[in-house]
Amino acid sequence: MSPDAPLATCDVSDGVALITFRRAHARNAVNAQLSAAVGEALEAADADPAVRAVVVTGDGPVFCAGADLKGIAAGEDLTAPGHPEWGFAGLVQHAVSLPVIAAVNGHAMGGGAEIVLACDLAVMAGDALFGLPEVTRGLYAAAGGTIRLPRQVPLKVALQAGLTGDPMTAGDAARWGLINAVVPRSDVVDEALTLARRIAANAPLAVAVTKSMMHAAAGAGPEWGGALWRRQDQEMARLLRSRDAREGAQAFVEKRPPAWTGR
Repeated sequence: MSPDAPLATCDVSDGVALITFRRAHARNAVNAQLSAAVGEALEAADADPAVRAVVVTGDGPVFCAGADLKGIAAGEDLTAPGHPEWGFAGLVQHAVSLPVIAAVNGHAMGGGAEIVLACDLAVMAGDALFGLPEVTRGLYAAAGGTIRLPRQVPLKVALQAGLTGDPMTAGDAARWGLINAVVPRSDVVDEALTLARRIAANAPLAVAVTKSMMHAAAGAGPEWGGALWRRQDQEMARLLRSRDAREGAQAFVEKRPPAWTGR
């Protein structure tokens, strides 16, 4: 991949913006540059009166493998430079009025799963997995996973996913209401675009109000902020100072099992 190639692209057609993560060589793992590219694309789409809905997907066989652990091991900030308010991947705390649909073309792990949780709707490939494996690397799902997952599924289901790090299948994700449809991998983007076009055909102001009201009624909060998000950031900062967090990232880089110390 050329170092000058964009890490996310945005193509607009029929009132829908298709944003594609372009780090297939790294399983679309999120670094600061990818966060910036996605965040800027979302800003542009939300400001464009011709755009009525957004679809996000990944290039290659993986939707998103989560945070770039090599970047974490090197102490890098993974948020978009100058825009920490957008959150992980430039998306998970990015307040946009447009409906956002995840076209989950492959595994969505860690931060990838948190991107799916942040989207309003989701279509998932039947052979894809959804999971929050952060605890297996000395971290926790600090891009909204511990906030959104227990609001979208029963608490015990959320706790099992978060505490074990075990992934769930697309079928289980659909059974618990985490996604709207399961389709063959080859049909994921087309299915998501079809859904987006159905939304785009409706009155844009009414769609925006409906999205805001439903999130507020569900307890998610339309402002994407507040005490829970501040606590999430504080807990993550504390964990990142731990030996176990450094060990988790280093073990990943060295391709060996981590040796936890509880410190």
